[in-house]
Amino acid sequence: MSAEKRRSSTTAVPIKNIERELICPICKELFTHPLILPCQHSVCHKCVRELLMLNHEDSFDAGSECSLPGSPRSRVPSPSMERLDRLVRSGSISSPGWRRGSVTPRITAIPCPGCQHDIDLGERGISMLFRNFTLESIVERYRQAARAAVAIMCNICKPPQQQEATKSCMDCKASYCNECFKLHHPWGTPKAQHEYVGPTTNFRPKVLMCPEHEMEKVNMYCEVCKRPVCHLCKLGGSHANHKVTSMSSAYKILKEKLAKSIHYLISKEDQVRTQITELDLLINQTEENGQLAERQANEHFERLFETLQERKSEMLRSIEQSRNRRLEQLKGQVEEYQGMLENSGLVGYAQEVLKETDQSCFVQTAKQLHTRIQRATESLRTFHPSADPCFDEFVLDTSREENLIKEMCFGGVPDPPLIDLSTSKVYNEASICWRLSDDHIPTDHHMVEYRRLGGPNQSPSQEDGEDSGAWRTTDKVYGSSTVVCDLEPNSLYAFRVRSCRNSMFSPYSPEVSFHTPPAPAFGVLFSDKCGFSTERLILNKSRDTVENVAGMAFLLAADRVQTGSYIGLDYIIGDTGITQGRHYWAFRVEPYSYMVKVGVASDSKLIEWFHNPRDTSSPRYDHDSGHDSGSEDACYELSQPFTLLTVGMGKLFIPKASSSSSASAASSDPGNRVLPMPQRLGVCLDYDACRVYFYDADTMRCLYERQVECSGTMYPAFALMGSGKVQLEEFITAKRLTF
Repeated sequence: MSAEKRRSSTTAVPIKNIERELICPICKELFTHPLILPCQHSVCHKCVRELLMLNHEDSFDAGSECSLPGSPRSRVPSPSMERLDRLVRSGSISSPGWRRGSVTPRITAIPCPGCQHDIDLGERGISMLFRNFTLESIVERYRQAARAAVAIMCNICKPPQQQEATKSCMDCKASYCNECFKLHHPWGTPKAQHEYVGPTTNFRPKVLMCPEHEMEKVNMYCEVCKRPVCHLCKLGGSHANHKVTSMSSAYKILKEKLAKSIHYLISKEDQVRTQITELDLLINQTEENGQLAERQANEHFERLFETLQERKSEMLRSIEQSRNRRLEQLKGQVEEYQGMLENSGLVGYAQEVLKETDQSCFVQTAKQLHTRIQRATESLRTFHPSADPCFDEFVLDTSREENLIKEMCFGGVPDPPLIDLSTSKVYNEASICWRLSDDHIPTDHHMVEYRRLGGPNQSPSQEDGEDSGAWRTTDKVYGSSTVVCDLEPNSLYAFRVRSCRNSMFSPYSPEVSFHTPPAPAFGVLFSDKCGFSTERLILNKSRDTVENVAGMAFLLAADRVQTGSYIGLDYIIGDTGITQGRHYWAFRVEPYSYMVKVGVASDSKLIEWFHNPRDTSSPRYDHDSGHDSGSEDACYELSQPFTLLTVGMGKLFIPKASSSSSASAASSDPGNRVLPMPQRLGVCLDYDACRVYFYDADTMRCLYERQVECSGTMYPAFALMGSGKVQLEEFITAKRLTF
């Protein structure tokens, strides 16, 4: 077969080969009315209902013995539909079904069976979820292919004359044979304009409607939530501040990406088949090696059992011999004491001797008898059993051997952990977090090692004393994270972790490097006092996140907006000021933010600014004389209380070089002034040197620095325009104080 024919044959995948993609992860059957969860996984409608019911019952049964076993993410038997209907009719729980406007269930959070994340369905519950009509259509085609000769029958014909359907009307949601279709869709009537397709049982709506605004069609795609939305969702709904694109654009982009990915997979079919062959070989090797390990383990344990059995038999034999010997001694002593009783044994014999009247004969016999009587009398005064009934010498202490057996390691060396870069942070101290493999063996503890690779004016190859570059070890860690203290500022450190189990250490994790900030971390929160606009800025309760939204005040003032360039910045500063030294703080700007300015502000100029405000952002204020000397920019910068750097739309903009800045010559080149926005930004203020530095907080690369007038108290400052969000970093020192 030629390559072209082989390529064409691989592109047409038989519908029967995709069954594993059409199985619900909960009921393990073909999807029925699948719903798309916020995490983009699909679940049957009835399965979501049952999960909600189970979570509702768990909220009442928590702590009781009849509560469901295991984690809420574990798969448990589903309750019957009769039981669900009974709960709904009784009013003990509201129905999370298809009905619009239904009462919201008390429990709206369910664990996704696909990704194991907890999914909050919100106030409207299941009614907020989209049906996956595309998946329904594919399942229907699969069912038809699986049924093969089983046909779809006409819904109008009555048995036994029921005919096979030839068409299905998407408007009537019914299937017809040729005669019934002509009868119910006569020419010249509105029904003749109905849309009809081949025979099917899957009747999908013509237009996808918004679940939040029931009468609106979805015509946009939210890139933040990854779901279709309508124009009302964008104007004033939950997606007002999210970045959205048109549905046609999202359709085109996603279809192109999917087509490219499919084409890539098809082009790598030979490679995939080779890897499948390798995996099959590994499966066979695993099976053979597993059987060999089982045989060897059986042999080792059999030898242990034989040794234990030998020692057991020997000990039981010794116990039996000692028991028989002691019994003989005690029984003999019993017989001796029975002879001391009247009319029996020694006493009876002595009484008979006393009856002897011949003196010579009596003396001859009584002498030896008197000796025996004296011994019996003495034994009565000092009674001692002839044998000890205790067997303490045969009691075994096997605790040490039991511990040795329990500590026997059958799993081999633990797998190395992996340091999590997304949760690990380094400031004055380092918070190092790691994770283990999903099927890892339980470990006893972990060891974290770190070393300094380099600092200011020092290359990694240079030494800074005897311990420079040497690995240092922390104390034993029994969790999955630890805090490393006493790190030098503005230095590069390497970290690695290994696990220990039964005195056996795993290999080291791959080394990761972190750069400490150039100055001590400055703990600061947003201030809700100075210049804070409650109309457009939303501050969370912990005051570490601020978000800018288009509020009602702007809509009420819409009649005053006459130009498209009517813009304004909303300022917010930190709640703690700086009067000396070097300080560093870090934050995160959401990628969808339109424009955010970050930097520092002087309190003395802030007072003057708020007493004499000027709308410098409005087109009514223009300080440009028309030439490009830069003198106006310098004058403008001196009059501002803020020294700010602009980020937005996923970019970072380096300001033009001015007389007060010391940026590189590249900052004057327009092509080099626009950089990709880092995931985290850092600002360092050197109050004594009157300089401010802007860093990529992940790599600690200085992006921009400039001179700043440090008069009075300096505050971290931020300004937002349009939709945007800024989140301050939670410093490690502050976190540890709460423990």
